[in-house]
Amino acid sequence: MQLDLEGKVFAVTGAAQGIGAAIARQLVAEGATVAAIDIDAKGMEALQADGITLHSGDLGDREGALAVCEDVLALHGKVDGLVTSAGGVRGQVGRPLEEIDTADWQAIFQANVDAAMWCAQGFVPSMKAAGSGRIATISSGAGLKPSLTGIQAYASAKHALVGLTRQLALELGPCGITVNSVAPGFILSNPSTEKQWEAFGAEKQQAILGSIHMRRLGEPQDIADTVAFLCSDKAGWITGQIISVDGGHA
Repeated sequence: MQLDLEGKVFAVTGAAQGIGAAIARQLVAEGATVAAIDIDAKGMEALQADGITLHSGDLGDREGALAVCEDVLALHGKVDGLVTSAGGVRGQVGRPLEEIDTADWQAIFQANVDAAMWCAQGFVPSMKAAGSGRIATISSGAGLKPSLTGIQAYASAKHALVGLTRQLALELGPCGITVNSVAPGFILSNPSTEKQWEAFGAEKQQAILGSIHMRRLGEPQDIADTVAFLCSDKAGWITGQIISVDGGHA
């Protein structure tokens, strides 16, 4: 399938590693111009070889996020689509409810929900002006059911991101902007997910693999391929959807 994103400009958050980096590269492969956004400026440097522009900032802070959006728009003149891959567990592991403090809770919400909201706020006016656009959020299987991580804030934030996705789809549809979410299954995409996988131990790892129809963990490219389709004209009548890309998780 030829997606043909030539002439389109996409902003991809959380692009320094894993899923975000794979999405940025796949959009370029489909002909798009890509602006990579991440708080980890050094981690993004490898993307420059693909002609991707780099923009660093704290997206969990509204002023910081809007400043980064302005930087992208000043350089590229427009943004036709936004992929919000920033998020994750921020180095946290599952702990009992009684041990969670305010900072732990808020850090995960800022990375997963606030960042998506503020970047949408920053880029949607450009899409409205064009009369079309694409937004793809990266939620999780943890946004549809309890999280394997055991992290209360992570499950809650991903559920909130699903809600934000559906609400923005309703609001922005009349403007020609589609808003969908990709909900990955377990993917070894960065040091945090590798740490989680190791912490499960051999028995739980086998149980997880046994519950996946395809009998394998996902790869960042599995998510990147789905996102690229949602960003294309081929997905012009798909909006408000949460697409599970999880190998058929039982």
